[in-house]
Amino acid sequence: MGHLRQEIEPREAGLDPKALARLDQHFAHLVDDGRLPGHLVSVSRHGRVAHLTTYGCRDREAQLPVETDTLWRLYSMTKPVTSVAALMLLEEGRFQLDDPVADFLPAFAEPQVYVSGSGPGTKTRPAGQPLLLRHLLTHTAGLTFGFYYSHPVDALYRDAGLESSVPPGANLAETIDVYAGLPLQFEPGTQWNYSVATNVLGRVLEVVSGQDLDEFLAERIFGPLGMTDAGFCVTDEQAGRLAELYGEDDGGRITPIAGLPLHGRPRFLSGSGGMVGSAHDYHRFMEMLRRRGELDGTRLLTPETVDLMVSNQLPGDADRRTFGSPVHQEPGNAGLGFGLGVSVVVDPEITRSPSSRGAFGWSGVASTTFWVDPRRDMTVQFFTQVRPATSNSIFPELKRLVHEAVLD
Repeated sequence: MGHLRQEIEPREAGLDPKALARLDQHFAHLVDDGRLPGHLVSVSRHGRVAHLTTYGCRDREAQLPVETDTLWRLYSMTKPVTSVAALMLLEEGRFQLDDPVADFLPAFAEPQVYVSGSGPGTKTRPAGQPLLLRHLLTHTAGLTFGFYYSHPVDALYRDAGLESSVPPGANLAETIDVYAGLPLQFEPGTQWNYSVATNVLGRVLEVVSGQDLDEFLAERIFGPLGMTDAGFCVTDEQAGRLAELYGEDDGGRITPIAGLPLHGRPRFLSGSGGMVGSAHDYHRFMEMLRRRGELDGTRLLTPETVDLMVSNQLPGDADRRTFGSPVHQEPGNAGLGFGLGVSVVVDPEITRSPSSRGAFGWSGVASTTFWVDPRRDMTVQFFTQVRPATSNSIFPELKRLVHEAVLD
C-alpha cells in the first residue's frame, strides 16, 4: 500500500497558494453540486509533491471518503505504461519500430483498407504498406473504436461485438484476431485515429516476452518503480479502497454504473485500459518519465528513448486536429501532437488550455488525467471516477487553474 504525501509547501516549489486554493474551491464546488463524487489532485515540482488535495467520496452512497491510498480505474492512462513496456523491449533489441506487426501477429499479414460501402457491402483493397509497430504506438495504424459513429468501419467493429473493444468472453489473443479480420479505416501512417492499437501492442509484448501482459508489467515496471497497488485487478484486501464508478447523464448528474470486472484476474488483459492503481503509483510512473527514464536508482529507459517517446511523431510536426481522422478534427486537438503513447504539446499558442511546449501526458475515460511539464519541471495528476456523457470539460479548467498557480 502506498500513500501519496505532500512533501513541501507550495511557495518552496514556486507555486501560488492562493491560486491553488482557487483550484481546490473549483473542484470542491463540482463535488458539492453533485457533478463529481470526490477527487484527488496533486501537483509536484522538482520531484517533490507541493500540493495534494482529497475531497468528497470514493463511494458517495456509502459515504466513504477519498483518501490518499484510494484506488482508481485508470482506463486509458494504462496506454503510456504499455508504451513504456514496449520501449523497454525496443531498447533490448527485441524489435524495431519499423518492424511489421505481422512478424509477431501473423493475423495482420494481409491488412485490407476500407474503400467504400457499409456492412456486408463494404469494399476493401490490400494495404499499400504493412502495419508497423510504430503505427501502433502513434495511433496511425488505421484501427478504430466501435463507440465512434463517424465511419463505416466503426460500425463493422460494433457488428463484430467490439462496442467495448472486446468480444464478450474473449481473451487478448482472441480479440486481436477479431481486430485483424476487420478493414483498416485508412492506409497505415496517413492519419491519426485514437484506437484499439495499444491492445494490439499489448499482445505483441506478450508474444515477444513470452509472458502475459499483467505479469510482464508487474515484473518490469510496477515492482521496480514501487507501484505497490498497480495491476489489472484488485485483491480482497484492496477492494475496500477502490472508488465507485459513476456515469453522467445529459444534465450533468451522476449515478453509479458498472465498472471493469476488477475482482479476480480478468480474462482480457487490456494494454489500452485495464489498469487500476493509486495516486502514489502513478506519481512514481510520472516521476520516472520526468527524470527521463530513471527513479530512485532504477532505470527503465535511457534518456534518449524517453526523449523520443515524448516528441511529436506526426509528420511535419502536425497536430491531431490537422492530421486526425474526421472525428478528431476538433478545436480541442489544436496544438497537440502525439509521441509514442502520449499526447505532446507542439504549439501552446493554439491549445485549448494554457500549456508549455513539450508538455506530455494522457487521460482516462473516467475523468482521470496526468501530464508532465519538462519546462516547468512539474507533474500533475487528477483522479475521480465519472464517465462523462459528452466531451470532458474538467481537463481544460484543471490545466488553466494549475497554470495560474505557477509563479516561475
